Amino acid sequence: MPTPFHTRRTNGPSPGRRALQRGDRLLGVREHPPLGSHLVTPRCGFAHHGIYVGHGNVVHYKSVMRHLCRFPVEEVSLASFAHGRAIWVREHREPRFDSIEVTRRARSRLGEDRYRIFSNNCEHFCEWCLQGEHRSYQLERLLQLPRQLARQLALVSGDASAGLLTKLARSRAAALAYITTLKQPGVCAIVSTTHARSTAP
Repeated sequence: MPTPFHTRRTNGPSPGRRALQRGDRLLGVREHPPLGSHLVTPRCGFAHHGIYVGHGNVVHYKSVMRHLCRFPVEEVSLASFAHGRAIWVREHREPRFDSIEVTRRARSRLGEDRYRIFSNNCEHFCEWCLQGEHRSYQLERLLQLPRQLARQLALVSGDASAGLLTKLARSRAAALAYITTLKQPGVCAIVSTTHARSTAP
């Protein structure tokens, strides 16, 4: 029996699936996505992104960081990209570039080793390939959490806690500290590791 590109795990709550968007389409187990597709695969606490470049391969910014080591942009198989999880195809209604150019842009950054969770993560990479702009929607939503919580607290209490969270929401460093308190191991591991590197002498 042929080995599937990925495992079609869709049941049960998964923090990573919260980063999926309406319109994302689940890829069939043996299906090849269209050339230049934006691929998304849920992880523990976040979603990982890559660009399909044809012949069963994906270009992505490897998101796993071990022992404070980052990994460069690389081209891997669909199975390696999925890492045993389901793959979703993200629709871009009006991509700035056609599929050939998206593929060329993705491969033009192979070997780049400048991963930054706040400004150059795997989703930033894909949005740049497709739209020409660095943007991470899941990160934007994550960084809104302190501000949203502050508003909720302000509705029920005028004490210092709401004011404190409002201050936290105004700075990236404070948001980073807040995020690491969340009970989402995948997010906490990535944020903590990135923070350790950015503050190292």
